[in-house]
Amino acid sequence: MKVVAASLINSLKGTFFTATCFRNPFLLVLQPPSAIQTILLAPFHSDSASNHHSHLTMCQKITKLDHALQLFDQMTQRQPLPSVVKFNQLLQSVTKMKHYSCSIHLFKQMTAIGVPVDVYTTNIVTKCCCQMSCTSEGFAVVAYGFRRGVDPDVYTFSTLLNGLILEDRILEAERLFKKLIKGKLCEPNVVMYTTMIKGLCKVGINDTAIGLLRLMDEKGCKPDVMTYSTIIDSLCKDKMIDDALKLFNEMILHKGILPDVVTYSSLIRGLCSSGDMRKAKEIFDLMKVRGHVPDVVTYSSLLNGYCKKSKILHLFHEIMEKGIKPNVVTYNTILQGLFRVGRCKDAFELFKEMQSHSHIPPNAITYRIVLEGLCNNRQLDEALSLFRMMGENELNLDIVAYTILIDGASKCGKPDITKVLFNELNTKGLNPDVRTYNVMISCFGREGLVREAKELFLQMEERGCPPDCVTYNVLLKGLLKNGQHDTIEMLLQKMDEQGFSVEASTCSMLLDHISSRSLDGSLLKLIGKLVPKEGKEAPCIDR
Repeated sequence: MKVVAASLINSLKGTFFTATCFRNPFLLVLQPPSAIQTILLAPFHSDSASNHHSHLTMCQKITKLDHALQLFDQMTQRQPLPSVVKFNQLLQSVTKMKHYSCSIHLFKQMTAIGVPVDVYTTNIVTKCCCQMSCTSEGFAVVAYGFRRGVDPDVYTFSTLLNGLILEDRILEAERLFKKLIKGKLCEPNVVMYTTMIKGLCKVGINDTAIGLLRLMDEKGCKPDVMTYSTIIDSLCKDKMIDDALKLFNEMILHKGILPDVVTYSSLIRGLCSSGDMRKAKEIFDLMKVRGHVPDVVTYSSLLNGYCKKSKILHLFHEIMEKGIKPNVVTYNTILQGLFRVGRCKDAFELFKEMQSHSHIPPNAITYRIVLEGLCNNRQLDEALSLFRMMGENELNLDIVAYTILIDGASKCGKPDITKVLFNELNTKGLNPDVRTYNVMISCFGREGLVREAKELFLQMEERGCPPDCVTYNVLLKGLLKNGQHDTIEMLLQKMDEQGFSVEASTCSMLLDHISSRSLDGSLLKLIGKLVPKEGKEAPCIDR
């Protein structure tokens, strides 16, 4: 076992940290906290049982960093030094206060004065490293302890796995997990399995996650509700609803594991996203029958689904009757749904209700939803009126809100209003972003104002807002629509240089103009290069 462990530590050394870090396993960038004081607490006189209890009680009562540092300072000046148990208690207190860098520094001080560390010490410090997204240093701490006879345990490796996953180092976590099992260094428990499953699900590797679930059965390690909920949630996010339902039935009928609110909410969200509101309502009703109280997240998922079914207000009233307080996200979801199905009057009444209830005031996102909803339903005057009523506040100085209105005015066939709004940006000191420019260039192209569209395109680079793929496509469409072919080839070459692609509608227009001989057929090769790789090659057209 020792040989296997040593081999693992050596492999980790090469994988996760440099030799310099291995020789000095502490976070060298962390300086001693300035809060360390020289004032000492009342001295310890012995290591008796009563004194040990007194020390433990003192550590439990510590809620301020200064007090912890004062106690540590006193402990280091005692002769003989207190036991490692007492230092661990103090380290744990500091860590619970989330002063992770300070805990690591205290660990460094402990080793400097010769306090012998144990597995509890290294586990505490390893967790601190991982919480600070410094998992590589966590491995170094484990290696430091191992060289001094401190063997890592299942908690150690679970902490390291979780640290790697928090840093999105999923493949490294998977390699470590496999080495632990192959080398029989420790027997993974349900926490370790679930941690690894969480990491795999985080990047959508659902098949491997389910494989680990089956391995747990083989090894006699019983999964818990969190294990199943993690995989079910990931399957739902990847629209694998049938697989999620199979696991849901398995956990209840075959494993006797009762779902919790998280499990139900994940399934309901997945079913709502897929449009299966009947099944979502069944799961929702089952949840209530089993005694679980739906939370605001569960209701928000249902609201989002019912948006498409025009039943959203009915469910909202049910939420209110249940005494569940909706939050601003709930209101925003309902507003989006009502506007989506054209119920502008109901949406505006709900918006006014938000304005009159100070405990849930509309936020910037709410205003954007209302403005966009009104514009999409061709109620531009109402949108402009609301915008002007905002006054000179931060919402009225929001480039996103301005862009929504500019786009709305353009699509409603009001180019004059579009120009007025765009010119207001300069007087208010607002800089257009790439979406604002794209909307304006599209508007100019739609209205036949090709020169203005070209000027805006050139202005973007000058003002530090480089065009994106959408910019090139809307400009090309505007030029083609108005029979302006002189700069088409140059724009296509620029797109090729930038790695941009042509949209399907742009490609279709280009090919139509080549077919009608408005454009030279020699452009076909260049156009073919700009078709997205996953799309179809541009077809050859007889000239």
